[in-house]
Amino acid sequence: MTITEVSKKFNLSQDTLRYYERIGLIPTVNRNKSGVRDYTEDDCRWVEFIKCMRNAGLPIEVLIEYVALFQQGDETIEGRKELLVEQREQLVTRIEDMKKTLERLDYKIEKYDQSVVKKEKELKKLQD
Repeated sequence: MTITEVSKKFNLSQDTLRYYERIGLIPTVNRNKSGVRDYTEDDCRWVEFIKCMRNAGLPIEVLIEYVALFQQGDETIEGRKELLVEQREQLVTRIEDMKKTLERLDYKIEKYDQSVVKKEKELKKLQD
C-alpha cells in the first residue's frame, strides 16, 4: 500500500506516518523501485497498534521503548509485558477519573434542565 492509502485507511496524515517511521514507532517501511513507501500488512498492523495506543493516551516515549524492545527479540518479552501492564494501570486510572468527570457533567446538565423546566412552569403560571 502507498502512504496515501495507509493515510486514508487509518485516518492519519502522511506527515504523521512519516514522523512515526522517523522516530521508530513503526519499522522502516520498504520502498519500491521509484522510492515510494510500500506498506506491507505487517507495517499496517504496526500503524494500527500505534494509533490504538496513542488514542488510549500512551506517550510516544513509551511506545518508542516498546517498539525498541520488540525489535530486540523474544528475550524482551517480560520487559514488554511489564511496560504494557504499567500503561494499562495508568489507563484504568484515567478511565476512572473520566467516569467521575462524566458523572459530574451529567449532574450539572440535569440541574440546568431542572432549572429550565422550573422557569417554564413559572412563565406558564404568569401567562394563565
